[in-house]
Parts: sequence; C-alpha cells; structure tokens
Amino acid sequence: MGRSRGGLTTKIHTLVDAKGLPFRFLLTPGQSHDATAAQILLQELWPDSFVLADKAYDDADWIRACIEAQEAVPIIPDRSNRNESHAFSPLLYRLRNQIERFFNKIKHFRRIAKRYEKLAANYLAMIQLAATRIWLRHQDNESTT
Repeated sequence: MGRSRGGLTTKIHTLVDAKGLPFRFLLTPGQSHDATAAQILLQELWPDSFVLADKAYDDADWIRACIEAQEAVPIIPDRSNRNESHAFSPLLYRLRNQIERFFNKIKHFRRIAKRYEKLAANYLAMIQLAATRIWLRHQDNESTT
C-alpha cells in the first residue's frame, strides 16, 4: 500500500476482471519484487483472456510463457532495456485502470489503508472482506465508491 515511517509495507497483488471486481489476492513483503507473486497469481487463467500488467511483470520471459501456456494473451509493455519487442496494444492496456480503481476502492476502508491488523492473515482477511463488499455493491448496482 505504500511507504510508512518504518519503511516499505506490505504489497497487495490482485487479479481483477474487466469490471474491476477482484477474484484473487496475494500478500508479499514490501521489499519483494512484483514478479515473485506472478507465478501464484497467474495460475488457472481463463482461456482467451487478456492479462494486463505493468512493466514490472516484463522482468522475466517465464511470465509471458506462463500466460501464453494457458492460452491467454499477455498485454505487458516492454521495458526500455529489452532487446526484442513483443506484441502490445495500447488500447487494451488502457483497461488496466480497473486495477487502479480497485485499489482506490479498498483504500476507502480505513482498516486496510491504515493497516490496523499486524498479522498478514488478518490483513488478508480484511482485504477479502472489503472485496466481498465491493462484489455485493456491484451485484446490487449500487455505487462502489
């Protein structure tokens, strides 16, 4: 969720669908790289789906291979130091703002934004509770903010 006076905090890795509704979470320490969570998050993808990720997930070729092995399409911008370029659609990549919108929604839950829970299991439970509330609001066609 960001920096604190004590240093880096916990990173929340999430998969959301095209509507911004979450369905998979993973917590890692703040100092860990994003690619460490990719192997767990990218299991059991739906065929013919698009995986929109930022440049941090272009760190290793195995991430793209993992996505393509499940018959999904990776939409990941290439890093500036990459020698070979991959297919990339800027129009589809614009949909990545759904994940940013989801993080904005869960930051409205004070227990998550302030990290009142000290244990990772309790913190993950609060994130899942907030995600459930977002799902329920969407089902009732209410405002999700």
